[in-house]
Amino acid sequence: MPIQRLHTEKRYSEVVIHNGTVYLAGQLADDYAGDIAEQTRQTLANIDRLLAEAGSDKAHILSLTIYLKDMADYAAMNAVWDAWVAEGAAPGRACVEAKLYDPRVLVEMMVVAAQR
Repeated sequence: MPIQRLHTEKRYSEVVIHNGTVYLAGQLADDYAGDIAEQTRQTLANIDRLLAEAGSDKAHILSLTIYLKDMADYAAMNAVWDAWVAEGAAPGRACVEAKLYDPRVLVEMMVVAAQR
């Protein structure tokens, strides 16, 4: 099966599709000035957009890894997550504290999903 790559740059592709599985690069907010809730909303919106482009959606997410700059933001991030996650289709998930590439970035998420 061929590998399809979308939004490819020199270092990475935003989306890689292989054998019916969609892999997203780490997704961030578009605006780093927002608080954790706003950055989480923006990040999830980017995930929605890229999954749709790849022929998938949040109900088909298999696994999601969340990187938080500070675990003190866990509850606020989860409040946004809980409102977004597809009812009855919560993916396997991990959440870890990590030093992210830019000090203004509060959350980054990586996704593996099945195509519809």
